[in-house]
Amino acid sequence: MNSDMNKNTAEPSLSELLQVRRDKLTALREAGCDPFEITKYDVDAHCAQIVADFDEMEGSHVSVAGRMMSRRVMGKASFADLADSTGRVQLYVRRDDVGEENYAAFKKWDIGDVLGVEGEVFRTQKGEISVKATKVTLLAKSLLPLPEKFHGLRDTDTRYRQRYLDLMVNPEVRDTFVKRSLIMREIRNYLDSRGFLEVDTPILTPIEIGASARPFVTHHNTLDMDMYLRIETELYLKRLIVGGFDRVYEVGRIFRNEGMDTRHNPEFTTVELYQAYTDYKGMMDLVIELNTQLAEKICGTTKITYQGREIDMGHWEKLTMTEAVKKYSGEDYYSWEDDAAARAVAAKRGVEVPADATMGTVLVELFDAFVEENLIQPTIIYDYPVENSPLAKKKPEDPRFTERFEYFINATEFGNAFSELNDPIDQKERFERQVAAKRKAEPNTTAQVDYDYVTALEYGLAPTGGLGFGVDRLVMLLTDSASIRDVLLFPTMKPLD
Repeated sequence: MNSDMNKNTAEPSLSELLQVRRDKLTALREAGCDPFEITKYDVDAHCAQIVADFDEMEGSHVSVAGRMMSRRVMGKASFADLADSTGRVQLYVRRDDVGEENYAAFKKWDIGDVLGVEGEVFRTQKGEISVKATKVTLLAKSLLPLPEKFHGLRDTDTRYRQRYLDLMVNPEVRDTFVKRSLIMREIRNYLDSRGFLEVDTPILTPIEIGASARPFVTHHNTLDMDMYLRIETELYLKRLIVGGFDRVYEVGRIFRNEGMDTRHNPEFTTVELYQAYTDYKGMMDLVIELNTQLAEKICGTTKITYQGREIDMGHWEKLTMTEAVKKYSGEDYYSWEDDAAARAVAAKRGVEVPADATMGTVLVELFDAFVEENLIQPTIIYDYPVENSPLAKKKPEDPRFTERFEYFINATEFGNAFSELNDPIDQKERFERQVAAKRKAEPNTTAQVDYDYVTALEYGLAPTGGLGFGVDRLVMLLTDSASIRDVLLFPTMKPLD
C-alpha cells in the first residue's frame, strides 16, 4: 500500500516530462497550430521599458514577446512572468479578455515557451506593473524544462557548457555580458577619438615565431603547409606603422595552446595598439587615462570593488623593476657584482633560476617571487631587463634594461607596453637568439625567425610606442567576476565524454 502511494505521489521523471511536452507539440501540429512555422512577430515594446516608463505608457496598447518564466493559474484568470532581453514584466491573462479558446490554449502551454503578447499596460490592485493581455500567441515550444524549477542555475559546469540556460535564468549573467559589450564600445570610442584606426590582421600565420607561447597548429590543404593560429597581433600591426599608418589598433582573438585556470582560456581577446612618434611613457599616459575613464563610465566611480577588495582606478603608482624588487624583497640589483653574485642571491632567497642565469634573469625571478603578489592597487612596473624583452628598445643610458612596462591590478598583470625596437640589426639578432633558445629547450619545435618582419624594419620603423592588454581580465575586474569563464560566453570546456 505504501509502495502504491509513493508511486502515485512521485514527481514525474525527466523522460516523462519530455514526452509530455512532445505530446503537446504533436497535438498542436495536428490542430494546425505548429509554433515552429511562425516566422515573424511584430514587437513594439520591451519589458524593462514598460516598467521604467510606466507613467508614460499606462493605458497604451503594446506588443511584447519573450519567454514565459512562471505562471499562476487562478480559474478564469492567470498571472505569468514574461522575460525578454531587457528584463521581466508580469502578464495578466483573463479568459474574458483573450477569449475562451485562446485562454484554454494558454493554460496548456509550458514554462519556458516563447510567447507573443498583445495587451494594455496597467497596474494591478497590488501595485504590480503588468500587461493585461488581449491576445497571446505561442511563438516557439520549449521541449525541455528549465533547470531547478526556474529559481536559477547555480552549477558552474552546467552554466558554462549551456550558457543559453545560464542567460535564461540568471539575469545578472546577462548584465555581465552587456557590460562587456559596453567596455568594448568605450575602448573603441576612446581610441577612435584619438586618431587610431581599427584594422584586422591574419589569424592564420605561416610560421611559428620564437615566443614562449605554444601555438595551435593546423594544415592548409591547397598549399599543403602547416599554419599556426596567432599568439599575438604585434608584428603585423607594426608592419602597418612601417607602411605609413601613424596609429593603429586591433581587437584580436588570440590562441595559445597552454594551461587553463581562472585567468587563462586557450582563446582570448586582446587589444593591441601602436602609435608612431611616441614612446613607452606615452603609452603609460594612455593606460592611466583609458582605465580611469573605463571605471568611471562602466562602474560610475574610479573606486571599484573586486572580490571584496576596494581598488582605486584613479590612482596609479610607478616603480622600476629594480625599485619594486628592492621595496618588496630588500634585494638591490645594483649591489650585485656579476651574474654569479646574482645567482647566489637567488639561492639565498630560495628562488630557482637556470644554471646560466644572468643578473637580468634573476631580477625577473625575484620580481615574480616577491613583488607581483603585493601589487593590489594599480601599479606600473617599468624598465625591464633586456633578457626577457626581445621587442623593446634598450635604454640608451643603461642597455641592460629596456623601455618596457607592464601594469598590475589585484596582483595580476593586465597589459604590456614598449618603446618598440626599430633597429633591424638588433631585432634580427634578438630573434635568432630567441629561436635558438626555444630549439634548445624544445628540440621538436618548428619555431622560425620572422625574417619578413626584419625586412619591414629595414625600410624604417618610426619611433613607436606599443601597448597590448587583455580584454577578458579587464572585464573580470569591472564586473567583479572571479573567473575568466564568467566573462566568456562560451569558454573552452573538456568534453563530458
